[in-house]
Amino acid sequence: MGLSWMAWTWQTAMFFAFILAALTAMTLWEWRVPGGAPRRGILGLDTTRGDRLFISLLGSAYIHLAWLALFGPPLLTATIVSVIFAVAVFRWV
Repeated sequence: MGLSWMAWTWQTAMFFAFILAALTAMTLWEWRVPGGAPRRGILGLDTTRGDRLFISLLGSAYIHLAWLALFGPPLLTATIVSVIFAVAVFRWV
């Protein structure tokens, strides 16, 4: 049957490679420096590192979808905004 029916591009492969790298990095970070105690951030939520990773990935997906709806295909600026958003989430949320 194969995977020829899927629209695999290098961008799709990079997306999944990034997700795998992020999960691996988070696992190694937690193993090396255990920090399981939740932290209360600017939103008033108690979050762990994993929660903040999930919030940044989910927010980045919405940023990219909104960018596509408003401006169209060049997504470099949306990616830059998403990285800034992720840094802010890890710093203040």
